[in-house]
Amino acid sequence: MNLPRARVRRPGRLAAEASALLIAVVVAFPLYWMALSAFKPAGEIESGEPRPWTLAPSLDSFRRVFGQQEFGRYFLNSLVVAGCVVIASGLIAFLAATAVTRFRFRLRTTLLIMFLVAQMVPVEALTIPLFFLMRDAGQLNTLGSLILPHIAFSLPFAIWMLRGFVKAVPQALEEAAYIDGASRARFLWQILFPLVLPGLVATSVFSFISAWNDFLFAKSFIISDTAQSTLPMALLVFYKPDDPDWGGVMAASTVMTIPVLVFFVLVQRRLVSGLGGAVKD
Repeated sequence: MNLPRARVRRPGRLAAEASALLIAVVVAFPLYWMALSAFKPAGEIESGEPRPWTLAPSLDSFRRVFGQQEFGRYFLNSLVVAGCVVIASGLIAFLAATAVTRFRFRLRTTLLIMFLVAQMVPVEALTIPLFFLMRDAGQLNTLGSLILPHIAFSLPFAIWMLRGFVKAVPQALEEAAYIDGASRARFLWQILFPLVLPGLVATSVFSFISAWNDFLFAKSFIISDTAQSTLPMALLVFYKPDDPDWGGVMAASTVMTIPVLVFFVLVQRRLVSGLGGAVKD
């Protein structure tokens, strides 16, 4: 009885797997082309007949990238900005999600709606107001002008996502902890925090990618002090309107992608569980 049903489902399963493979190839092809162009010699990059392979790989583009005197500083600045955003936004979002989930207070629903509305506002629409705000606060040409806006833009999504994880933790677990003598702070950090950690990892990935790949804020807020620039700004060194160095651009982009891949590898297990759901009673 089960054999005919399995035969009926098999073509659909094969079609789904083929579709998933096709989508994966389409998504991965730009990354492949970026890495390939980084290893191509200049003659092949500028050729009028591009080929999806190279028979003469070269490291010249990477030598030009690492030969830039400020490239190491740009890399360190990006790490500082992304690290501060991930840690600060995760901590604040965890506390805020716990507050709006576990406590009842006036205007709680209004506050949650404001979080949702804030997520809908385009970043480009707020860049000019943020520029004047950073100027009046004396934060232009500092890493703080990049850290603070990214924390603000990461919080609404992080709070909304963590709210579901905190809500899924049984209320009985909290009551049992209090009966056993645990304080509210101890329950928060030793019991609740480990349970919502997968959600924190998922939100941290989005915060990290947003801060690491940021070009708009870096271009708008870092005006004169190039020592405070980040990696996306380093691409401008190789991109010149009259004579762009596409090999350098692709090599720098490849180097920028490596930390993101490393971050994904380190958190992939908790990321899958964080995207898949929360703790259930």
